[in-house]
Amino acid sequence: MEHRSTTDLADNIVALPIAAANRAASRPAPARFGRLYGNAPAMQNVFAMIARVAPTDATVLITGESGCGKELVAHSIHDLSERADGPFVAINCGAIPSNLIEAELFGHEKGAFTGANRQHQGCFERAAGGTLFLDEITEMAPDMQVRLLRVLETGRYMRIGGDRELVANVRIVAATNRVLGDAVRGQALREDLMYRLAVFPIHLPPLRARDGDAELLAEVFLRELNARDGTSKRLARTAVEAIRRHAWPGNVRELRNAVHRAFIMADDVVELNLGGLASGHAAGETLEFPIGTSLAEMERKAIHATLDHCRGNKRQCAEMLGVSLKTLYNRLSAYHDDTGKAL
Repeated sequence: MEHRSTTDLADNIVALPIAAANRAASRPAPARFGRLYGNAPAMQNVFAMIARVAPTDATVLITGESGCGKELVAHSIHDLSERADGPFVAINCGAIPSNLIEAELFGHEKGAFTGANRQHQGCFERAAGGTLFLDEITEMAPDMQVRLLRVLETGRYMRIGGDRELVANVRIVAATNRVLGDAVRGQALREDLMYRLAVFPIHLPPLRARDGDAELLAEVFLRELNARDGTSKRLARTAVEAIRRHAWPGNVRELRNAVHRAFIMADDVVELNLGGLASGHAAGETLEFPIGTSLAEMERKAIHATLDHCRGNKRQCAEMLGVSLKTLYNRLSAYHDDTGKAL
């Protein structure tokens, strides 16, 4: 396969026209690199790092707050690599029960355990020739981290119940929303695994640190929605001001969802009402609900807002909400099924 140089990858940065012409003259079009958008210097630095590491086969560890787009970084690395023609397989290590994650990663043979009615290919096998993205790596149980480390060091693994070693022909990209030093000190991440994963670390900045990108991303999301529905809705000036003022604790995911909700409610001009969204990380922040909001919707918003407040730490979120960690996972899994894959 032809090698892709850093210069070649840099050519992937393009400027796309956005929204109405009367605003295009006063705002720069957002730069696009791979699956990411952004004009802020912090994002340009991320683009440069992706361009450097994508042509290699180095293991990458992406850090950043919940909702800032870590999977998009991983997918961009894959798309711009020599493995681009291979599969991209993503697994959320925090969404799979600890007693099932080994089988999900490495697969199992028929009859390996109760309920194993057929052979199952794990993520390592399904991602052969491509990229395996391990999201929320710090939520993986310590004993599984040991097994993962051995596979990364030897390049070999076996299905559960198997007697034949398989070659792990995958590139590993991992991600966490925790600070690495804190995760190691809190024993959420083995130090030896951290060093093995962080051959090339990339930190993705939160949206509040990407000066000017929030309104530009809102225009991108609106353009996509207009193209999908054949409409020509536009952001109101007050909506742009609201976007600039909001702290976006849920980062790009929160922004995308806010624009989508406002788009559905709008006829021609899209207004954003952010009064019911958490506005920062400070203690004492509140949620407000219009009269008549269903209990299910209030619960959903409370869970997501608390998870954002805890910066994605599900254990802390469950403790704040007074529910078990299993209950929180069940709720989040149900919301995922209802809304589709989150950013």
